[in-house]
Amino acid sequence: MRTMAVILVIDDDEQICETMQRMVARAGHQGLAAPTLAKGLATLRTAPVDIVFLDVRLPDGNGLDALPSILDAPSRPEVIVLTGQGTADGAATAIHGGVWDYLVKPMSLQETLQRLERALAYRESKHAKDAAPLCLDNVVGVSPGFRACLDHVGKAARSEAPVLLVGETGTGKELMARTIHCNSQRRDKPFVVVDCAALSEHLLESLLFGHKKGSFTSAHADSLGLIRAADQGVLFLDEIGELSLNAQKTFLRVLQEKRFRPVGDIREFSSNFRLLAATNRSLDAMIEDGTFRRDLYFRLKTMEIHLPPLRQRPQDITLLAMYRVGALAQAYSMSRKSLDPEFLEHLRLYQWPGNVRELFAMMETAFVAGWDSDVLYPRHLPSALRVAVARRKLERDGGEDGRPPFPSLPDEPSVFPSPASPEPAHGIAPAPASTTALPPALHADALLPTDPAQLPTLKTFKTSMEHVYLEALHRHTNGDVDRMTAVSGLSKSHLYALLKKHQLPSR
Repeated sequence: MRTMAVILVIDDDEQICETMQRMVARAGHQGLAAPTLAKGLATLRTAPVDIVFLDVRLPDGNGLDALPSILDAPSRPEVIVLTGQGTADGAATAIHGGVWDYLVKPMSLQETLQRLERALAYRESKHAKDAAPLCLDNVVGVSPGFRACLDHVGKAARSEAPVLLVGETGTGKELMARTIHCNSQRRDKPFVVVDCAALSEHLLESLLFGHKKGSFTSAHADSLGLIRAADQGVLFLDEIGELSLNAQKTFLRVLQEKRFRPVGDIREFSSNFRLLAATNRSLDAMIEDGTFRRDLYFRLKTMEIHLPPLRQRPQDITLLAMYRVGALAQAYSMSRKSLDPEFLEHLRLYQWPGNVRELFAMMETAFVAGWDSDVLYPRHLPSALRVAVARRKLERDGGEDGRPPFPSLPDEPSVFPSPASPEPAHGIAPAPASTTALPPALHADALLPTDPAQLPTLKTFKTSMEHVYLEALHRHTNGDVDRMTAVSGLSKSHLYALLKKHQLPSR
């Protein structure tokens, strides 16, 4: 019999929370509710939550942005997104972020309960089957997104299915492929890498399938070929998105039949290899452009693993830096160097477009620059990184004088202050008094039809004008919440509620 589970609903809609809690209680579970992300995260730190129902638009932020923190809670809950503003991009972000399900309101209680029960059944089965720990040589990372990636790697290692690893350059796709191989039944067999970006059309078949001596001018001896070399092991196609259409066609037949004929030979050979592939490109987009074969794509992506970029793994940056320094110290037979706190702060503030590969290169640059020092300081980092970090600090802190870099509202007609309003401090106008007259452009004759039969209801008119005001406020302040509250006179909680109601972003 299933034990009572703890279900947390993070939603600012009080009615939704009460309805969900009643549904959860009738199912024999304990229901908790939190109206904000901050309260939800606080609950997760203390309660053994099994499932989280998460709204996207919340008064204090976007629920999807908090996914890593929610998934990293002590109880490692499953997350079901339940939102009234569903989008394709939001669904993709949530699913790649590791959620169990993505539901769009309104949902029937029966269907919601079915999804909940499935998530609980999955959670119970996952805990009941303790998989053997993975061998993670040279793999460093504890962030939620990276742990989710390792969960997929573990599943891939237990199967024989083809795997497509997708991630930006430098995220460690080959390392993950080798980790799958080292934890699989083929661990003692060859791991053969094919660099698709370096394949020459002219030598493609010879390199892959091998050749007989004398089959062409430079064929001075028999060649085995990479496909045959991977027999009983793994064939890893690195950067498969770089293959030409002709090369894709050549690969497709081999992947389907597992048979090939060496150049200059009349015999066919078979090779029992497992296929792993990697790309930093969107193969879906390439299919639409006609530069990648759809049938090859489906052959590759039986399992698809997305590797998060380093900028989405802030918890791992220090660990990776320390790992790299330790490896360099061992390679150079030197004592281990320590990292100054400000040095680590620079690493955390940098955006790492080249991901882990760039971090490792930067750490070696700093290691060599600080060769005679026991501690690495920011001055040992490349100047380009230090400049980038300095710029980001200025943007974050609002400029050298501590004020926002663009404090003044645009000089254009506005419904906010009246001409008689006092001079604003630092370009931010005080909230207008309730008796402030409307500018001429907003008088009733300009806003409403003259035919009484066409007049909207007062509620409809107020909602429309509220939307007009908020759009103008948002445009004039560039979505800056502090400036919006200063101009409008609204409290932050009231402003957040209105922005959510009218589907306007904030920052």
